[in-house]
Amino acid sequence: MLQKFNTHIVNNFPFLKDKRLLIAISGGLDSVVLHYLLSTLKFDISLAHCNFNLRGKESDLDEKFVNKLSQKTSNQIFIKLFDTNNFAKEHKLSTQIAARELRYNWFQELVKEHDFDYILTAHHADDNLETFLINLTRGSGLDGFTGIPKINGNIVRPLLPFSREEILEYAQKNNIEWREDASNASTKYTRNKIRHQVIPVLKEINPSLLSSFEKTMENLQESQQIIEDRIYNVSENIIQKDFSTALGITKLSINKIQQLLNPKAYLYQLLKEYNFTEWNDVYDLLTAQSGKQVFSNTHRLLKDRDFLILSKRDFSTIVEITLEIKEDTYEIKNPIHLTFEEVEQKLAENKQTIYVDKDLLKYPLIVRKWENGDYLYPTKMEGKKKLSKFFKDEKFSLLEKENTWLLCNADNEIVWVVNYRQDRRFSSNIATKNYLKIRAL
Repeated sequence: MLQKFNTHIVNNFPFLKDKRLLIAISGGLDSVVLHYLLSTLKFDISLAHCNFNLRGKESDLDEKFVNKLSQKTSNQIFIKLFDTNNFAKEHKLSTQIAARELRYNWFQELVKEHDFDYILTAHHADDNLETFLINLTRGSGLDGFTGIPKINGNIVRPLLPFSREEILEYAQKNNIEWREDASNASTKYTRNKIRHQVIPVLKEINPSLLSSFEKTMENLQESQQIIEDRIYNVSENIIQKDFSTALGITKLSINKIQQLLNPKAYLYQLLKEYNFTEWNDVYDLLTAQSGKQVFSNTHRLLKDRDFLILSKRDFSTIVEITLEIKEDTYEIKNPIHLTFEEVEQKLAENKQTIYVDKDLLKYPLIVRKWENGDYLYPTKMEGKKKLSKFFKDEKFSLLEKENTWLLCNADNEIVWVVNYRQDRRFSSNIATKNYLKIRAL
């Protein structure tokens, strides 16, 4: 297996040579063999072990084992203890998902702190098959059937072509010691049920199951590439990016999506990376009333007239901020960036720059979000207008309304709908003696 593994590395991961590698090591068969192989081939490796405190003394014995292993091979080791159960409860995650998040977050911290180039995990062919079957039972898109990626960012999985049987045989022939996790024998978890009860039956039906599965993976990955190419071409005509707001938004043309043969399938492919789960609700947005929304854990999708508007969810309390600005203030940076400068004359104005008559202002000025009942006297218009009507006439989306700031005087009268329209009550004119230039940056 050593020669086969070396050939696999040379052919598929030549970039690992002379790089600093961090191996995720549990003490179990797979990760210990990966460590042994790379040590034998003289790679520059360090070890990272997570003690999740889930199996009492057994977890502590795993930690002692990998510590002893690192001393024996003179490899640097990092060990971290986690309160996995509390983390899972706080974040409403399963124990397995919580452990995964803790593990990979810590690995990435180690990469930054110690300048590692890659993280190596010991996933193998049987893991790949198990993951495929788990996704099959849960109902997955094509992504769930294309297998564990060999390379995912800085995470590399060099054992994926090797079966658990090959790894075990190699360990036994070379008298390699490892720790057995008793929980792996339990059928309490879905993965173990599939490992112990489903896959043995499938291997009885097809003794070459892993080889056949590998071919299936290749076919599915090729199909996935065709889909990705198609989505890339289609998205250029559908998607518009807008980073003018703090959160940044993406607009998807409803009309152009509806012209496609299978809009629901395209929506899934266009939005799958944003963690939505209620795909029927997402599809229904195409024909919903403006203002209808669907949320994922990280993003919001809003129906607004002719577009679906995608933005990150803002969990801050920024909408509640009201800031008072004293007369001698020259700049504020939060919640928005404004500068105030007394000048001798009025120059060209634009959406980001206005000139007001300072003598007409009452201090302190106020920066706040809009409220029902707000109105302004827009420049270049007669009379006053409710701000809600102004938004409607200017075709503001709900997201644009939420991200609009007002600059008001001490009486709460609007001086400027920042970046959009000035109130003429405070505009400079021929009689103005003291000009105040206000810029939004």
